[in-house]
Amino acid sequence: MTRGRLVFKNLTRKKSRFLFTIMGIAVGIASLVTLLSLGTGLEAEVKKQSQALGAELVVTPKGWCAYEQIAVLTGETLPEAIPNEDVEKVAGIKGITAIPYLVQKTAIKNQPVTVVGILPEPMKQFKNWEIDRGEYHLDQERVVVGSSIAQQFELKTGDKVTIRGTEFKIQGILKEMGNRDDLVIYLDLTTAQKLYGVGDKVSFIAVKVDDVTQMDRYSQAIQERANVAVVSDKQLIRSVLAIMGTVRNTLQMIAAVAVLAAAFGIINTMLTAIHERKREIGILQALGAKRRTIFSLFLYESGLYGLFGGILGLVAGFTLSFFAAPYIQQSEFTAFLGSAETVNVLSPAIIGEAMLFAVAVACLAGIYPAWQASRLSPVEAISYE
Repeated sequence: MTRGRLVFKNLTRKKSRFLFTIMGIAVGIASLVTLLSLGTGLEAEVKKQSQALGAELVVTPKGWCAYEQIAVLTGETLPEAIPNEDVEKVAGIKGITAIPYLVQKTAIKNQPVTVVGILPEPMKQFKNWEIDRGEYHLDQERVVVGSSIAQQFELKTGDKVTIRGTEFKIQGILKEMGNRDDLVIYLDLTTAQKLYGVGDKVSFIAVKVDDVTQMDRYSQAIQERANVAVVSDKQLIRSVLAIMGTVRNTLQMIAAVAVLAAAFGIINTMLTAIHERKREIGILQALGAKRRTIFSLFLYESGLYGLFGGILGLVAGFTLSFFAAPYIQQSEFTAFLGSAETVNVLSPAIIGEAMLFAVAVACLAGIYPAWQASRLSPVEAISYE
């Protein structure tokens, strides 16, 4: 009998024990794969939404914390603190295009929806928007909505939406952009300022520069002219990913603990197997098997527990992440990030990392039992009843 067949025969000798042992590994790996898959997908969406913002610089009020900077990408309600006077100062700098945003919230059918006050024509050119239905016209009575909002609430041109007690006619529906623009109701900026009672203030200013090699110069010029702070799109991404990374690492550590707990199950299984197979070990030694051969047989066996558990965990983990993605999508943080299909990602790196971890932990768990098996004396082993 070959070494491989012998190892496989020993693995499946106690089928129920084999199944429960690999399931212990599978549960931990499934948790790890789910978190890695969702985390990777969300990171990709954050970068995508940063690109969709269309700005190299974001002008914010002074003193904004990291959460408020992140809200620029996630669509949370933002404090209004930049007066139109500062907007005009920023817009007057040569070589940049400045687009003010007033970000607020409303509700349709008791579900929160983001409302953004904009300068209609500059924003249309800035974003290269196209109209799918109706006309692109915003004023005191008319609004434009994103495609996903229209689809979600079954809205069409001519319908009315109520924002802070005021009815607005849906004049147009934007073509699908595949980003957060699809999930917004757009108001004329002046109308939004009056409706929400914020005076002449806006939340932030998106800035597109003519020469990206002069970003520092533009940033300095903006801060010299107006009483504001400036962050780059890359700084925004780093802020978001730093927070996501902290949360994800914590959750991954919890998943790793589950895998390590399964490792003790492997140790227990292997030690039990040694006790049951002492006579078999003695016969192998009598036939000339060396200690390193006995050691390798049991180490291979524990490694296969990790391999089979890892494969099962990969399948279960990706399946779980696929079904969990829509629920993750409904959270306040991710609701503004895009479609659920882009949230879960199973990359070769995730597969490799999960499988390597599963097999490595299983092999480490098998070292002590394999050493114990190899230390048995032939007389003691073969005389075991």
